[in-house]
Amino acid sequence: MVNTSNKSSQKTISTNCMYHSIFYIIIIIFSGSCSSYREFQYMSQELEIPTKVFKVEYSLAWQVVIDIMKDKDLSLQDQEAGVIKTKWIPNTMELNFADSFGGKDSVKSAKYKTIINVIKGFRGAKEVTKITIFRRQMINKDFLQGWKIVPSDRILEKTLLYRIERKLLIEKKLKAIEDQKAKEIEASF
Repeated sequence: MVNTSNKSSQKTISTNCMYHSIFYIIIIIFSGSCSSYREFQYMSQELEIPTKVFKVEYSLAWQVVIDIMKDKDLSLQDQEAGVIKTKWIPNTMELNFADSFGGKDSVKSAKYKTIINVIKGFRGAKEVTKITIFRRQMINKDFLQGWKIVPSDRILEKTLLYRIERKLLIEKKLKAIEDQKAKEIEASF
């Protein structure tokens, strides 16, 4: 009888030890994950780059993007790679004006760079084009701090995507009108 109760008490002790060790492991995992949540949140926001897929040919989408970006100072324009980059553009006054009604301190200087990727793809048999716009914003609050990368507010990126979408819509309608006129001329002969 002593032998049976001894085995059951050992089972109880080993089960309790197992539950305690699982509990401590869970506590360690959650305490480590709480400290890295801010890093995860920043990275997940950074990875949400404004993107849109358009049901147009690559060449038309490329021409529209180039037309929209013609007033910017471009540092790279490579159609084969599908990449357009601007040089660093100062925007200190715009950033300070936008924050003038908020509680943030003004910045000494600010600059941004826009990177646009135009990628050719297919959906079924139809050609589509994916356009991704990323803006890297840097600020300098004082000479001791140096340049610091801050997350974009995504306004410029979404505005550019909207302009691209509207211009592509206009180009598609103009092409449809031209095709209709060509058919009418062909039918009249």
